[in-house]
Amino acid sequence: MLDDLLLGADLGFDGGLTAALGVSDLDRALAWYGDILGFRLRYRKDEIGWCELATPVAKVNIGLSVVEKAGGPGGATLTFGVRYLDAARARLEERGVRFDGPSQDIPGLARLATFYDPDDNALMLYQDLSGAHNG
Repeated sequence: MLDDLLLGADLGFDGGLTAALGVSDLDRALAWYGDILGFRLRYRKDEIGWCELATPVAKVNIGLSVVEKAGGPGGATLTFGVRYLDAARARLEERGVRFDGPSQDIPGLARLATFYDPDDNALMLYQDLSGAHNG
């Protein structure tokens, strides 16, 4: 019983997740997340400066919120799993995406690459090297 409580079972989580990011220009951000990452617009509410995008990950969405000061250090870093990090990184670099130095290897665990959206929100790609995410 205690284990279930610790895992949030009593809260009724449904497996969904929406991660919110602050952006300075909703149109620019929508274009970038759609054209560069291939995310699809779920809905947009201009009156509150908010939209949600569907990602290729089931029940994981990105919320974009217009704020006065967007991006920069701090906050959570959304980290997306990919099968082949080098190939995914090359595709993003071809699209002009800025990365934070070379990809990092953590032997037996993961390969990581940090990149930025137009508002300097840090995002990451990871490739599982441990086999833990291989179903």
